[in-house]
Amino acid sequence: MTGVPLNIDWQQILLHLFNFTILFGALYILLYKPVRDFMENREAHYAEMDSKAEQALADAENSKASYEKKERDFDEEIRTEKNRLSKEIETERERRLAAARGEAEKIISDARGEADREKKEIIESAQKEITEMVTDAMEKLTLEQTASDAFDQFLDAAEEADK
Repeated sequence: MTGVPLNIDWQQILLHLFNFTILFGALYILLYKPVRDFMENREAHYAEMDSKAEQALADAENSKASYEKKERDFDEEIRTEKNRLSKEIETERERRLAAARGEAEKIISDARGEADREKKEIIESAQKEITEMVTDAMEKLTLEQTASDAFDQFLDAAEEADK
């Protein structure tokens, strides 16, 4: 024995250390590195999926906000159009009502004129009829008096003849 205390063979220790290093390097290259790369890729994939999901959520929120704004704008447009149409309808109603009132006034005026004309015609006709009736009555009265006078004269003449 050559002065190695405790029976330690440094050559065997270095050989085992060298084998351990080779084994560690081989395991690192064959197992640890691929597993680590796989985990990093998986983590990157899930991070990408997460960012895509967040982007999709943000896009959905933007779309929702956009649609809500469009809905409010559409509701406002409907209210505006409804008000405009209500005003148009009211204006048209007032115009037609004014036209109907004007037409009614014209009809009433024409009817009054026609009634006045007919009243005058009736009065004139009545006056003519009254005049004719009075004339006829006077003629009849005159004829009756003449007939009555003639009858009286006849009777007087007959009485005188009897005497």
